Amino acid sequence: MRLGIYIGSFNPVHKGHIDVVNYLIDNDYVDKVLIVPTLGYWDKQDLAPISDRINMLKFFETDKIKIDEEHNSYPYTYLLMRALSKDYMDELYLIIGADNVIDFDKWKEYQELLQYKIIVMNRDDIDIDSYIEKYHSNNFIVAKGYKYIDISSSEIRKHISSKYLDRKVLKYIKDNHLYR
Repeated sequence: MRLGIYIGSFNPVHKGHIDVVNYLIDNDYVDKVLIVPTLGYWDKQDLAPISDRINMLKFFETDKIKIDEEHNSYPYTYLLMRALSKDYMDELYLIIGADNVIDFDKWKEYQELLQYKIIVMNRDDIDIDSYIEKYHSNNFIVAKGYKYIDISSSEIRKHISSKYLDRKVLKYIKDNHLYR
């Protein structure tokens, strides 16, 4: 089985995140997606507690979308992928945005990540092919048909509304007084 690994802060999870997951499943890039919210990032401030971010993601859990609650504290993607490859017998597909492929060679142990299939989500303004050719790897899969939804989680946190948030997520944020 092809298992997509979607890593992020999901602070908060918004319609753009879920659109990526559904697109990959609906267009047969992967069979299932494991969403892994991270405990923290070196460049991220003001993250909601991991338990709240997991609870919001749980609204989207199905038989094809699973929320990981065990592998959230790995500081680097390569360590997370190592752990997941031991825990899952599936073929793992790392899901990244086109903006991440620009500096992919600056990721810690990026060469190790090249052993996995890497799905790159298209963004209209980034020439993905010119970046991935320097890695000399056939493991990149570009989701060229994907229509990128430009949503900023930091903007959502400033202006909490239903425009980019599922109603259950919006209610959870309000009920738990997050992002104020």
